[in-house]
Amino acid sequence: MPESVPVRCPACRREHTYTAQAYPCVCGAQVAPALDRRSAPAVVVHRIWDEDWITVRCGSCRRPAQWPRPELGCPCGTLLRIPVADTEGDADGSAVRPAPEPLVIRTARDAVAAAVVYLQRLGHEGIRRADRRPLSGVGLAARGLLAHVDAAARRASARDVECLWLTAMAESVNCVYFSLAGYADDARARADALGIPLFVLGLSGVTRPVNGPADKVHATRR
Repeated sequence: MPESVPVRCPACRREHTYTAQAYPCVCGAQVAPALDRRSAPAVVVHRIWDEDWITVRCGSCRRPAQWPRPELGCPCGTLLRIPVADTEGDADGSAVRPAPEPLVIRTARDAVAAAVVYLQRLGHEGIRRADRRPLSGVGLAARGLLAHVDAAARRASARDVECLWLTAMAESVNCVYFSLAGYADDARARADALGIPLFVLGLSGVTRPVNGPADKVHATRR
């Protein structure tokens, strides 16, 4: 089970209890980082991608994966980064299930995490932030693949799809698009013409294909 630790905000001195978020490994186990009870939380002032993600190893299958670093928002407005004891050590993986439980999406970071889970189920490893940052959303990269995660409230447009395709063409890799709000009709038509898989990230954490190329990719998931 994910552990809980007491946290004191250094700005307003409020006391909180933080419970680590568990994420589903591709093997079906629930994985949560080990929290460091001896260290004080750090105040987040500027976001840096490499500091937003940590590597946690599944205690069941020993597979390492990248997950969002634990954070807590205090009512006073301060964002706290919760210290972890060992980013690549054992994690609680005792609740093994036939398939990973969906990751409920509440924030843009959750949407990225859900996309990472899905890409891992497709067999992609070493998922990282793409070298080229898109104008909106988050770009993810793995060997031979570029993925765009769009958590905007509007539906993705044909231009959004084309921008991803052009970037992938320049890097000679395949590409996939994940959207939280879905796609405009012209975006689907353009993606079908270019052979780009389109996926919708449901708020319940279920990722589903919405065009033919995505159906073919979806059939290969583990």
